[in-house]
Parts: sequence; C-alpha cells; structure tokens
Amino acid sequence: MTAIDVSPRNNRPSAADAPQKFRKNGRRRFGADAVALAIALCVAFPLFWMVLSALKPKTALDAGDAAPFTLEPSLDSFGRVLAVNNFGQYFLNSVIVALAVVVISTVLAFLAAVALTRYNFRMRTKLLIIILVAQMVPVEALTIPLFFLLRNAGEAIPLVGLNQLGSLVLVHVGFSVPFAIWMLRGFVAAVPVEIEEAARLDGASSFRFVRSILFPLVAPGVVACSVFSFISTWNDFLFAKTFIISAQENQTLPMALLTFFKPDQNDWGAIMAGSVIMTIPVLIFFIAVQRKLVSGLAGAVKG
Repeated sequence: MTAIDVSPRNNRPSAADAPQKFRKNGRRRFGADAVALAIALCVAFPLFWMVLSALKPKTALDAGDAAPFTLEPSLDSFGRVLAVNNFGQYFLNSVIVALAVVVISTVLAFLAAVALTRYNFRMRTKLLIIILVAQMVPVEALTIPLFFLLRNAGEAIPLVGLNQLGSLVLVHVGFSVPFAIWMLRGFVAAVPVEIEEAARLDGASSFRFVRSILFPLVAPGVVACSVFSFISTWNDFLFAKTFIISAQENQTLPMALLTFFKPDQNDWGAIMAGSVIMTIPVLIFFIAVQRKLVSGLAGAVKG
C-alpha cells in the first residue's frame, strides 16, 4: 500500500516568491497608469490646442502655423470676442437658461424618483419603460415637431413660444428629466426602508422625511444630474438656432460664435477664444461640485 501524506500544507507564498509577485503587481500598476495617462492626454489635447489657438496671433493662424507652441501669445482673439454686440447679454441668457434647467429638472426628477421608488401604483412599470424609451429618440428627429409645437403653444402662453428663453428651458427640461429620473431612482432605492419607518415613528411626515432625511442622503446623485443638465444646456446650439429666430436679445452664448463663421474665411482665433470663454463657467461649476460628483457617480454604479 502507498502511504498518503495527510499533513497540512502551507499554501501561503514563500519568501522567495514575494519579490516576483511584487514585480508582477508593479508591472500591472505601471501598465494601468500608462493607459490612464494616454487616455488623459488624448482627452486633454483638444483643450490644449483650443487654448493655444486662442493665444496665437491672427497672422500665425492665417498662415497655417501648426506649431504646438507660440512665442508671442496675444489676447487679440479674446478682444474680438468680447467686442461682439450684446456679448454680455448672450452670456447672461445662457446662465439664466442653464440654471433654470438645472433647478427645474433636478427638482422634478427627484420627486418623480421618490414616487416611482417609494410608492406602488398602477402602470408604474409601464411608466418607467416609457421614460426609458423617451431617451432613445434622437434629438434631431424631434426638432421640427418641437418647432411647430412651441409655435402653437406660444399663441396661448407667450413665455414658452418661439423667440423666448422659456422655450429653451422647457425643451431642455424635457430632455434632462428622463435621464435624471433613471439616475436618481437608484439613489432613492438604495436608502433603506427602515430609515423611513424610524422617521415615521418619530412623528415625521412624508414631506419632512423627503426634505430633511431623504434629500441629504441622495444629494450626490442630485449633484451628478445637475452637472449633466448644466453641460448639455450650456453647450446647446441646435435648439438655440431653431427656436430663437429673430429676437437677438434672447440669443445664447453659442450663437455669438456663429458671427465668426464667414463664407470666405473663418476667424479661428476668435472661435477658439470664444470656446475658451464658454468652457470657463463649466470648469468652475465642475470644480465646485467635483467631490459630490465623484461620490454620485459611484453611487449610480452601485445602484
């Protein structure tokens, strides 16, 4: 008979295997860092080229100088942008529309997410499917129907008709709310029901629970939704060009860049300078909420 060794074996790596494992983990980490750095450079390069083109003299841009640096930076392109008639009004209109969309869409989406998560009612599942399908429709396919809809609605409610900022707010809210509902629904569902039951035992009403307990817990998700709503509204050109036809005083900031696109020759320096100016408010808004945004995206993945 053959003897069977039943003595316990140590499955832990020996001291000789530790350096090899350390080197393997180091190579993996280095490879991951290299890939992340390459992706970051690819994302940051258009921003770098935009700022560089905005600082180049007009003569260098007209000459087709593609050098990745400039020894004579100039602010003339920014001066031409700021000299556009009603530029300050365009900027103010963009701020008003973006902030209005952020506030209205986040409030509606939060309340809808609470209703779809915490309450049982008929056709709740069908309503969620309708909200999901609404996000699949291309924006370009709805532009013409929305044009006629707002034209007719303006006869009854002038505030949301053509050539009004209310039309931009209404349209962007309609496109932002479905996405925000799906995103916030995961955050609301992640809050344990026991917290609500404990609040009810302490005498808190439904409104008090939603305002004082539930909203602070899902605040990261609200911030994440507000960032997406702000960026999509701030950078909008299609709806601003379609719905604001003749009222120059109600144009938004992307329309100011249209003045530098000319049939004979585009003013690329001013276009890049205007793009830099448009990017600054987005960066400020993002920096202000970046911590909440990161935790909000992590919560959305878990939900």
